[in-house]
Amino acid sequence: MKIDYKKELETAARNMILVHEPRVLIRLIVRMLVQKVKIKHAGILLYDKNKDSYVLMVSGGHAGFRVPAGFARMDLDNPLIRFFREHRAKKIFGDGALTYDALKKKLKNNAKVSSKALLKKVLYQMEIFQAVACIPSYFRDELMAVVLLGKKKNGHCFAGEEIDFFVALALDMAMAIRNAHLFRDLETELEKKYRLFIHTVVSLAAAIEAKDRYTRGHTERVTNLSLELAKKIGRKDKEARSSKFLEHLNIAGLLHDIGKIGIPEFILNKNGSLTAAERKKMEEHPLLGSTILQPIDEIEDAILGVKYHHEKFDGTGYPEGLKGQQIPFIAAIISVADAFDAMTTDRPYRKGLDKKEAIKEIRQASGRQFDPRVVTAFVELCQEGKV
Repeated sequence: MKIDYKKELETAARNMILVHEPRVLIRLIVRMLVQKVKIKHAGILLYDKNKDSYVLMVSGGHAGFRVPAGFARMDLDNPLIRFFREHRAKKIFGDGALTYDALKKKLKNNAKVSSKALLKKVLYQMEIFQAVACIPSYFRDELMAVVLLGKKKNGHCFAGEEIDFFVALALDMAMAIRNAHLFRDLETELEKKYRLFIHTVVSLAAAIEAKDRYTRGHTERVTNLSLELAKKIGRKDKEARSSKFLEHLNIAGLLHDIGKIGIPEFILNKNGSLTAAERKKMEEHPLLGSTILQPIDEIEDAILGVKYHHEKFDGTGYPEGLKGQQIPFIAAIISVADAFDAMTTDRPYRKGLDKKEAIKEIRQASGRQFDPRVVTAFVELCQEGKV
C-alpha cells in the first residue's frame, strides 16, 4: 500500500504540537517511522544541553538491529556530529540528508582531499549504527538532533519522496523540540516562582503567629485539617479533589489569618474577653486579609477562603453575612478546621475544650454555623482517628 507522505507529515506535525516533552516527542516519531515506512530500526540522537553532547535518547525497531537507547553518546567533535554541525551535508549532497550509498559513491568518485578523511570517518559511524540514512534536524542553524535510519524491511533503497519526507519531518521535529524545550523551561521557571511564593506565604503565616502568641501552630494545623477535609469530601465531590482546588485551599489555609497583621497586638493578646469595640476591630481581619492579597490575581480563589472563613451557614457570620451555598466552599472548609482548632487551643482566659466536646459542638452547629457537607466529612475523619 502506497504511503501518502504529505498526509503523514501533516498528521505528525499536528501531533507534535500537542507534545511538550522532548523524549515523548521523539519516541512518537521513531515509532511512526518504524511502523509506517517499514524500517528495520530507527533512532534519534538528541542534543543534551547539560552534557553538551548528542545522546541516543530513543531507539525503535527489531532488537537485533537497533542500538539500545542511552547506549550511544557523541561529543561535538564526533565526525558525524561535526559533519552536520558544519552543514557539510547540504554543501556536498544538496538536500541536507545523508545516505550511505551517496556517501560511498562520493568517496569512490574522489571527493576533495580536504573532506575525504572526514567522510570516511562519517561512513564508519554510519556502519557502527547500521544506518543507511542520517537526517539532521536544525532549528535555524542549530543542530537539535540527528535521525538515524536503518534499512527498509523489503530491502529497497529509500526513494526520493521518502528522503524528502524525512527532511521535512526533521524540520518540523526541530521546531517541536525547540517548543518543547521552551515549554519545559517555562514550567521550570513557573515552578521556581511558585516555590518562592509558597515560601513567602509560609513566612507571612509565621509573621502572623509572631503577633498572636496564643495561636502558635494554629495556621499549620488549620491548613492540614482543611486539606484532609477536602480529600475526604473529594471522594464524592469532583471539585474538592481537583489539584487546583487543593492548591488554593493550601494557600488559603496558610493565609486565612493574614489580616491579623493589621489588628493591634493588645487586642490579639488580650488576657480576657474582648469589648464590643475590640470584637468589631477583630472581625475586620478577614476583609483586611483579602485586601492585602487582592493584587495577586493568580490566587483569586484562595482569597475567597481568606475573606469568608468566618461566614456562617445561617447567614449570621461576617464580613458580608453570606448564607448557605453563597459561602464559597473553600471558606466553608476552612471555617470548620479553624473553629475546631480554636476550640481545642488553650487561651489565658479559658482552657481549651476536650476533643470529644469540641467534636460534639461542631456536630451540633451543622446547618447553623457550618456547612453540613463539611461537618459530615469532619465526623468521618474523627471516626477514622485522623483528627
